[in-house]
Formats: sequence, structure tokens, C-alpha cells
Amino acid sequence: MVLLVFWVVLVVVRPGVVALHLPMPLDKWNIHVVNGLSNNATLFVHCKSKDDDLGYHHLIGRGDELQWTFRINFWKTTLYWCFMHKPNADVSFDSFWVEKTHIWLTYRCKDGICIWTAKDDGIYLRNIPNNDDELVHKWNTKL
Repeated sequence: MVLLVFWVVLVVVRPGVVALHLPMPLDKWNIHVVNGLSNNATLFVHCKSKDDDLGYHHLIGRGDELQWTFRINFWKTTLYWCFMHKPNADVSFDSFWVEKTHIWLTYRCKDGICIWTAKDDGIYLRNIPNNDDELVHKWNTKL
């Protein structure tokens, strides 16, 4: 005998009106942070969310990468951010967020794959459908 269980959540939209919401499967995402610095420079990376600290990583040479996979939480509030440091510069930025009205990130991260690359002039996001890298964040230089 096969037992099928369906979760149904009833949400009161207005007094006396009930809307039906069926939870969808949680979307899976893969985030890549790649060292694209010249001269074999080391990239220091620390990425985390409210619930998951991915730790401190030293990406030693060009092409070295940190990657992780996760699913968006039920409330669609998943957010990851990263701090990166290279010689004489650093930057902090959101590396993943759930979009509520626009699809800027979703469009570029085709099929749930986001590729962030640290280059000499800043942090680039791979626009997978257009097959190019877009400069998104400039380094904060230190004197």
C-alpha cells in the first residue's frame, strides 16, 4: 500500500476569505566563488548566511574556487553574503538573495548556478545566458 501525503497550508487573506497555497519543491542553488586574480595572487574568502558559516578560505591561485549548494528556505528569505580580501583591497557583498519582484540574479544564474569571479578590478558575476562576465562590485582599496 502506498500512502501519499500532501501538505496543504491555508492562509487567511482577508477575514472570511481563505487562499490555498501548496508548497512547491525548494529550489536548489549552486554558488561558485572563483579566484581570477592575476600574478597568482591569493584570494581570502569568507561566505555565510544567517544559518550557515562556510568558514575562511584561501584560494591560492587563479582558477581555485569555493563552491556550495543549498536550497531556498520555505519562507524564501535565504541570503548569503561574502567578504573577500586581496592584497591592498577588500569587498563585501550579497552573493545570493531570493528575488521577490525582479529577476536580475535569477536570469544571470541560469539553472541555479551563480559564478562570482574576483578579478583585479572587482567582482564579476557570470551572465550565463549572455556568456559574459559583468562587473558588479569594485574593490575597496586600502592605502
